[in-house]
Amino acid sequence: MKKYQDHYFKRAKQENYPARSVYKLQEIEKRFNIFRSGQRVLDLGAAPGSWSLFAARKVGGKGHVLGVDLQTTETEFPDNVEFFHGDAFEQDGPFADRRAELAPFDLVISDMAPKTTGVKFADQARSLELCELARDVLPGVLVTGGHFVAKIFEGPDVKAYTDSLRPLFEKVKTFKPKSSRAESKEMFVVGLGFRGDAL
Repeated sequence: MKKYQDHYFKRAKQENYPARSVYKLQEIEKRFNIFRSGQRVLDLGAAPGSWSLFAARKVGGKGHVLGVDLQTTETEFPDNVEFFHGDAFEQDGPFADRRAELAPFDLVISDMAPKTTGVKFADQARSLELCELARDVLPGVLVTGGHFVAKIFEGPDVKAYTDSLRPLFEKVKTFKPKSSRAESKEMFVVGLGFRGDAL
C-alpha cells in the first residue's frame, strides 16, 4: 500500500507538480476527453496548484486557467494561469469580478474538499454542500456544451447529487481514479455537454 502511494508522490515531485492529485485529473481526461486547446478553465479549490498546472498545459498558450482557493500556494504558475486567494463563491470582490470578465468558461473543475473531521456522515455532508455550491454557479459561468468535474465523498447523497445534474448535462458519469488512495472515499462526478440554453 505504501509503495503504491509513494509511486504517485514521487512521480509528482519528478514531474514538478505540487501534489499527486494531478494524476486523478489525468485519468479523468484520458477517460472523458474534457480538455481542448484554447479553452478557458475555472479551477475551484485550486491550491496547491496541480490541477491548474495540468489544465494550463492542456489548453496551451491561447487558453486560460482561473484558479481560486481559500488556501494560499507557493506554486509558480505559467502566464496562462491566474490564481486568486479567496472564496470561490463570493458574490463580489476581485475574484468574482475576474470570473465575470472571463466567463463563460469551457470547463469548470473542482477538487474542493472540506476539512475532514473523521466523522463519516459529517464529512460526506460537507463535501456534498461544496459540490452543490459548485453546481449552482454553473448557469452563470459555464458555456453551453461545456463540461464539469467535481470531487465528492462517497455516501448516500451521491445519487441525489448526480440526479440533480442530469437536467443540466447531456451525460453525467461517476469515476473513481486508480490514483486515488485505496482507503479514500473520494470519487468524481463528470458532467458532459452543459445544456445551458435549455435551462
